[in-house]
Amino acid sequence: MGLVTTGLVLIEEHAKRVKPPRMLSVPFNFGNTLGRPNDPEFQHEILRTTFDLLDRQEGPVLESFSSDIAPELFSQGSGVARQESPVVSDSGQEVDLRRPFYERWVQQNGGRTAVGVSTISQTDFKLVIKFLENFIEDEESDTPIRPNQFSVAHFIRYCVDDLKAYYFESKMSEDPELSITQLHEWLWAETVLGSLIMRLAARMRSDDNNEVKAVAFGIAR
Repeated sequence: MGLVTTGLVLIEEHAKRVKPPRMLSVPFNFGNTLGRPNDPEFQHEILRTTFDLLDRQEGPVLESFSSDIAPELFSQGSGVARQESPVVSDSGQEVDLRRPFYERWVQQNGGRTAVGVSTISQTDFKLVIKFLENFIEDEESDTPIRPNQFSVAHFIRYCVDDLKAYYFESKMSEDPELSITQLHEWLWAETVLGSLIMRLAARMRSDDNNEVKAVAFGIAR
């Protein structure tokens, strides 16, 4: 006798091919499977609908969750006009300025954070910034802070992921009313980090290493 299962799927075509026992298709973006951030009532509605599928005795079951929320289109770095930061011009200094907001976010959310895939502590992010800047200028191709389990290319990717999560969470703490689209526009248009990531992506696309080139296409979005 198998396990009774249910779940959520973002890409309906995948569920049609795999045919899991019960799935609820939701019309939201990656990273927002439960729809609106910070809206527990709406998120609980999605979860209730998902668990209601357990009442179905035969499958596979694939139902769509109807919602009037249109998926937001995330701005990518190349699609946003840059603005010079009126506060700082140094990435390391900017990281320090974001820290109180980030730490407040972590405290408000019971210690939960998306930061951590690189395994580097947020208190050492200035070391990460320095390595990325040196990598862009061809002054450094590796760093002693890189864990052995990661290649250079993937360490860079994970560092960028952590930095973006750090910035997004700090900004959500500072201005909770911002939409996902506005968060992305802020990162790419108004932060020194956004400019650094764009230069990093350009540098990686010109690298002789195919792995480095491949990673470049995922970091500036």
